[in-house]
Amino acid sequence: MAGKAKVVLTDYVWESLDVEKKTLAGLADLVPLQTKKPEEFIAEAADCDALLNTYAGPITADVMAKMPKCKIIARYGIGVDTIDLDAATAAGIIVTNNPTYCVEEVADHSMAMVLTCARKIAFYDRQVRAGQWAVPPGKPMFRMAACTMGLVGYGNIARQVAVRAAAFGMRVIYSDPFVKEGQFDTPGKKVELNDLLKESDFISVHAPLMPQTRKMFNDQMFGMMKPTAYIINCSRGPLIDTDALVRALDAKKIAGCALDTTDPEPLPNPHPLRDRENVIINPHAAWYSEQAMVGLQAGAPNEVRRALSGEWPVNVVNKAVKGKSRAGI
Repeated sequence: MAGKAKVVLTDYVWESLDVEKKTLAGLADLVPLQTKKPEEFIAEAADCDALLNTYAGPITADVMAKMPKCKIIARYGIGVDTIDLDAATAAGIIVTNNPTYCVEEVADHSMAMVLTCARKIAFYDRQVRAGQWAVPPGKPMFRMAACTMGLVGYGNIARQVAVRAAAFGMRVIYSDPFVKEGQFDTPGKKVELNDLLKESDFISVHAPLMPQTRKMFNDQMFGMMKPTAYIINCSRGPLIDTDALVRALDAKKIAGCALDTTDPEPLPNPHPLRDRENVIINPHAAWYSEQAMVGLQAGAPNEVRRALSGEWPVNVVNKAVKGKSRAGI
């Protein structure tokens, strides 16, 4: 319709688009797609005013150059590792994310993974289903209150994991170059990363995925962990070098792992991480609850509405674009 903006939705994982349509009503026409790569959506997005994005990517400088009218790229989720932020800033495109919609859920899931590893819950369930009824196969197990939780990254989610771990009596330590000791009123002592690796019984990964952190958990880091320690990843799969993880498990350098996200995702079948008794793999489900879904779906389209209405969005990732954006804000 004449006068309306055009908003392209690259991909989505929910059944209804009523939220998007209601949010953008009267302001923009929504063009929903189900794509995985830019070459699949760029023809439709070439003249878009805004891009709503879930997983499709990567959205590079070349992709942005083919969207000369695009004023905002709004991600439904938290991570923006698939979007070239510097290129977006240079092009005057605002990039937003949705940093709080699933904080409680991911913290709960991370702690659930810790508990499942500590108490061998998944292992015992498989044993019983296979007709066995015995405690010894799950040994050894250790009292939670005697264990140390190490948090790599101390952002919103990690701090909530710290609260949960402390409630179980665990000692909590964290490593984060962007956080000062005592900056937050949550449990945890700041330590150097090497010390965290050596001291932790459970390591929960919450670092952002950046070039500097990609495959940060490599052979060297696994070699510094306790042989009785578990690594938990409910953040981003590529933070862990998958091949190095397999080698660490084969060499018994660590006791096991619990992964809600993997690299690649999903893991191919067969894969060396599958079918191990000391490995738990979930299908990137940590973010989900009915309440989180509401927050997820509402966040990005509301940011688009703000930008197209001349308002500064709430959760801008590339703040340097302010004052020089295509949206004129």
